[in-house]
Amino acid sequence: MSEKIRRINRELKYKGVIVDFYQDTMEIDGSHTAVWDFIKHKGAAAVVPVTEDGKILMVRQYRNALERETLEIPAGALDREDEPGIACAGRELEEETGYRCERLEWLITLRTTVAFCNERIEVYVARNLIPSKQHLDEDEFIDLQAFTIDELKEKIFAGEIEDAKTVSALMAYAVKYDV
Repeated sequence: MSEKIRRINRELKYKGVIVDFYQDTMEIDGSHTAVWDFIKHKGAAAVVPVTEDGKILMVRQYRNALERETLEIPAGALDREDEPGIACAGRELEEETGYRCERLEWLITLRTTVAFCNERIEVYVARNLIPSKQHLDEDEFIDLQAFTIDELKEKIFAGEIEDAKTVSALMAYAVKYDV
């Protein structure tokens, strides 16, 4: 932590299924205190699934926070904080798309909201997809769709895709693979 800023107290305010909410009391430059929010997240992983013809599989699903459906890359929370991201990404690929692959390639690691949350998302690319079976959670309703990277870029710049992990992953994929 910075020499001018130090945490002097952390109080758990709410323990949730996905996140825990804390209030931190911070000492600033030894002269005053401030209360900052902190959201602890166990982490997540995501995957850019690329079909044989170069299309990317996307999931359309309802998001309660936005009260609407969104178009995203497959992703999900780690089962536990120490679960390897690559294991989570492989599981989410099969659960949400009904495909698996034998080798995931790391693409990027994201920190979604650094001002108040420690969430970390490792993103992988999946190629050579092998048909399997979807294993949706009982509260998941997913519509699987395939798009070219150009179609997805258009959707990003038209404001149709706003999810930060999806935008970051797709743009990183486009740059890294020059597509």
